[in-house]
Amino acid sequence: MKSRLLAGLAAAALTSAGIVAAGTASASEERPATPAAKTAAVPKHAVTGYWQNFNNGATVQKLKDVDDAYDIIAVSFADATGEPGAVTFNLDPAVGYGSADDFKADIKAKQAAGKSVIISVGGEKGAVSVSDDASAKNFADSINKLMDEYGFDGVDIDLENGLNSTYMTQALKAIHAAHSDVVVTMAPQTIDMQSPQNEYFKTALGIKDFLTVVNMQYYNSGSMNGCDGKVYASGSVDFLTSLACIQLEGGLDPSQVGIGVPASSKAAGSGYVAPSVVNAALDCLTQGSNCGSFKPSKTYPGLRGVMTWSTNWDASNGNEFASQVGAHVHGLP
Repeated sequence: MKSRLLAGLAAAALTSAGIVAAGTASASEERPATPAAKTAAVPKHAVTGYWQNFNNGATVQKLKDVDDAYDIIAVSFADATGEPGAVTFNLDPAVGYGSADDFKADIKAKQAAGKSVIISVGGEKGAVSVSDDASAKNFADSINKLMDEYGFDGVDIDLENGLNSTYMTQALKAIHAAHSDVVVTMAPQTIDMQSPQNEYFKTALGIKDFLTVVNMQYYNSGSMNGCDGKVYASGSVDFLTSLACIQLEGGLDPSQVGIGVPASSKAAGSGYVAPSVVNAALDCLTQGSNCGSFKPSKTYPGLRGVMTWSTNWDASNGNEFASQVGAHVHGLP
């Protein structure tokens, strides 16, 4: 959902991101528990944005430049290491930070303003495989280390190479065991959330007791089945509402469901919709108004909100997403 696009190309490379948690007792017992989270709780209705730790033609930002409408900022991306499952983080000089301490100070400032700053795993160059006990432990240990070192509030999974629900769930539970109020988000592709039997969906359900939100990517997708069994094409309010319905009726709490869309037509290869369409989908799902041909059988007033790729592409577009969709999300009852 948020792949590192090549400069000058459309965001066709963007793919699914998500967050899954796992943890075994053995993984958590080897490290002391950390202090309570550094940030305020994620608001009832929240806006998530991916911040690019690279320059691909979108507006280059420091964290302090990210619009105040974003409640969860996903730093994109962690880097794979030579150790299976393990990740690290390296600031890209192109972003303009003089030091890691300056970056950490911006994280603290965002947290002081009530925002959550999390580390996203995956992306175009972030192939990470968590497929056995050892890699699950390495993943959990490395994320815990990054949370402690940088002050991140949690983790987002943007894996493009598939997901093993057994071991990713195990890994994220270990992270939760060490950081009890960890913010965990996911951004799977549409195909990954068509059924509760899919690995991403199974992972989300496996950590339902502490999962923050699944912001499925409603872009770079072909037509998909809605929860009514009908096929819907991307780029419409029906696509957003009928696919969200699958998650809402498939076991996730409304507070764990968000709508992920590109911030501009340049941010993804397909699937961009105007802010008015996103807002209509939010109204349809939460209040039963402004629906298209698909209307859910009930409303979900607790729906978490929205996500966009990316805060940088939004800035390139005059922060239209933040001002129009962000304001609408924060105005939901």
